[in-house]
Amino acid sequence: MATAPLRRGLPLDQPRERPPSPRETAPWIATHPDRRGLHVTHRLHRLLEPCPELKHAHDLVCRFAAMLDNRDAAPLPSWLDELSHSGLPPLAGIATALREDQHAVAQGISTTHNSGVNEGRITDVKLQKRLMAGRAGIPLLRHRVVLIAHLRRRYADRPTTTPR
Repeated sequence: MATAPLRRGLPLDQPRERPPSPRETAPWIATHPDRRGLHVTHRLHRLLEPCPELKHAHDLVCRFAAMLDNRDAAPLPSWLDELSHSGLPPLAGIATALREDQHAVAQGISTTHNSGVNEGRITDVKLQKRLMAGRAGIPLLRHRVVLIAHLRRRYADRPTTTPR
């Protein structure tokens, strides 16, 4: 046991938690409340209480998630206005970037179609290119990409679990 808290006269009956890092906090904010654990929800509420800026950012993220869940892009312009006037420069920058292609963002929210499969294939090709690092010719790269596509199709029906 450390003796420094005793020297400073701090009480030992309350264990102190280290504050969460921004990298640790971001998934808490982005995760749907039903999918968060009780401990994480409690820590998030304790984190949001003293910081109104973070609470406002959390509310904005929740509103955007509701738009995605409901596939309703109607509140997007007012949400972008609120994002711009939030007083938080990173959020204002996001609003500016989304406003540049607002029509595509609205389409992405309201339609069920996406390019996820194509993006996955492109990621596979880039991964193989980096793994081989110029050591293979086109026939071997083609063979490996086709093999990965076959494996993805074969194991697509299996449920994936997240490591804990």
